[in-house]
Parts: sequence; C-alpha cells; structure tokens
Amino acid sequence: MTAMPHEPLTQEDVLLEGFLALDTPEGFRAELIEGEIVVTPPPDGDHEDCISHIARQVIRASRTDMDFSGNKGLRLRTGPGCARNHVIPDATFAPRELRLFRGAESWMPADGVAMVVEVTSTRPRADREAKRRCYAGAGIPLYLLVDRDASSVTLLSDPGNGDYRQLCTLPFGKPLPLPEPFGFDLETSDLV
Repeated sequence: MTAMPHEPLTQEDVLLEGFLALDTPEGFRAELIEGEIVVTPPPDGDHEDCISHIARQVIRASRTDMDFSGNKGLRLRTGPGCARNHVIPDATFAPRELRLFRGAESWMPADGVAMVVEVTSTRPRADREAKRRCYAGAGIPLYLLVDRDASSVTLLSDPGNGDYRQLCTLPFGKPLPLPEPFGFDLETSDLV
C-alpha cells in the first residue's frame, strides 16, 4: 500500500478540528468566532425572557409563517475576517416553507435564514462587533441585537461587503418595524 501525500494542516484547520472536538459542560455554548473559541455559560432568566418575548411575537404576528430555533448551530460561509465561523445565535428564524431545521446537521449552513437574534450577556462586544460582521458576511438578511446594557434594540439589514449597511436603533419601549418577510412592528416595552 502506497502512502498518499496529504496537504499539511493549516493553523485554521487545527483550530477547527479542536473546536469540533470540544466537550463543553451541560448548558454551556462553544462557538468559533473570527478564529477564537468562545465558551459562554448558560444564560440568565432575563436573557431567556427577552428571547421568549421576541419568539412569541414573530410566531404570532409575522406575515410569513416562521420556524424558530434557540440552539441551532450555524456554519457561516467564509467572508472577510470570518473564515470557518461556527456560531449559535440566541434565536434563528427561517420561513416555515423551507423546513431548514428538519434533518439539518448540528452545524448547518445559514442559507435561507431570515433573521438571527442576539441578546447581550457576558460578552456584549462579540454580539455588537464580531457576530455582526460574521452574520453580514454570511448574507443573513436581518440581525436583531437586543442590547441590555444600552436598553435598546438594533435591527441591522442590507448585508454587503462584510457588514450591514442599514441599521435602526430604538430604545426599549418603542416599536421596531420588522420588514418582510416579517412585516410587523416588534413591541419592545417588555424587554426592559
């Protein structure tokens, strides 16, 4: 048997293999964001209340029937500064007719995802900056950031060139218009 020559592993390959082999404690999340392995503890109750509040509204009021996942790993396609990212948004919404979550692997591509949601907690800078770049680089149309430190919600849209080109930031308590395929105003007063 002849040994086949292999391409040498890059540092990025080694990092990805190590990341995928991680065994985190129950409830903890491990993500690979811009070349850094990030492990976060289980969220607090206020964090989960924000997600529940948003999910309820989207399911009830969206013009397009939406599927929701709170733990779906996304394998984001390579973009500037975002090679091989593996993230777990706090919430992921996709049109029900696509059935994106059905039969998906633990880490699925983001194609077809309509909106991701992050609620700031232990690493707000990652939500505000690194994840923003990665979601935009993957072409996810809408990124909703609930910034508990700033008491505001920001809807980022129109991804291109590694960032979102439009954003709308409102304080908690003001309704936030969500464009199609959602087509309703998100009530934010209960996010306080």
